[in-house]
Amino acid sequence: MFNKIVFIIAELSANHNNNFDTAVKTIKAIADSGADAVKVQTYKPESLTLNINSGLFAPRTDGLWKGYTSWDLYSEAAMPYEWQPKLKKIAEESGLIFFSSPFDFEAVDFLESINNPIYKIASFEVTDIPLIEYAASKRKPMIISTGVAEIEDIESAIDACRKQGNDNITLLKCTSQYPATIEDANLLTIPDMRERFGVKVGLSDHTMGHIVAASAVALGATVVEKHFIIDRTLGGPDSSFSMEPDEFRSMVNQIRQTEKTLGRVKYEINEKDKKRRRSLFITEDIKSGEIFTEKNLRSIRPGNGLSPKFNKDILGKKSASSFEKGTPLEWKMIKKEE
Repeated sequence: MFNKIVFIIAELSANHNNNFDTAVKTIKAIADSGADAVKVQTYKPESLTLNINSGLFAPRTDGLWKGYTSWDLYSEAAMPYEWQPKLKKIAEESGLIFFSSPFDFEAVDFLESINNPIYKIASFEVTDIPLIEYAASKRKPMIISTGVAEIEDIESAIDACRKQGNDNITLLKCTSQYPATIEDANLLTIPDMRERFGVKVGLSDHTMGHIVAASAVALGATVVEKHFIIDRTLGGPDSSFSMEPDEFRSMVNQIRQTEKTLGRVKYEINEKDKKRRRSLFITEDIKSGEIFTEKNLRSIRPGNGLSPKFNKDILGKKSASSFEKGTPLEWKMIKKEE
């Protein structure tokens, strides 16, 4: 399914602003911006919180969502279930893969009913092992964000997938701040995660701009996820850290250019390049039987003669014939010892 070096996901999230037409326009803009996939979120407020207006569920007193209770925030941000089959069809007709993050078993069952092709586990659900097991049991690719996960949490999430016979796992390095700063990206975690956990690794990025995404790709990220909005002035819970179409398109272009720089592991060189290196040359006219010395035999460019590594073996030996200055040295030019 991931047929490119980097699978680029546009997160629609709450940027539909409870308007179906806005969601459709956003998906079409995502396709025009060069993404490979659009991701949505499948939940109801009760999937995530309780409708209580006090204590731990009281309105937030700071941050991006100040003044919201969790119930009010998720009620505003949730995408209606009935939209999702229609949006999936529109996305696929636009050349995009459409998939979702489920937040409870009901969401997984619903997504299975519409042939959801990939399951994404959000950062804050990384410790919900029953949810991860249930999604993984559907044997679809699993993408798991790790923004609020410690090593043992990640190990447990991976084990949950593998216990279900699902080893198609991609971890996303994620900084769960909205927006996040580049100083907190800590992208060196990407190669460490790949080696430590033995799975594919990508990036879920909440910074503005594309330097973090391109840098992650250079470090081996195979998935990049970014929030997408058609216009930040529309507002909404996620608008302030979402990319507009031109910004997203620029990021895609940067990632594709970075992909090209990665190439492949390559050490071999062609014959033309070999000739550009140093080799042994006759540097003074030499007569037959004359001894090769540091004066009449030197390592210079180009590489048409014997390798300089043989220089010490040849010094002190005799010339098999007369040769002019500028002749590249060959084995047949060295007189055989009697």
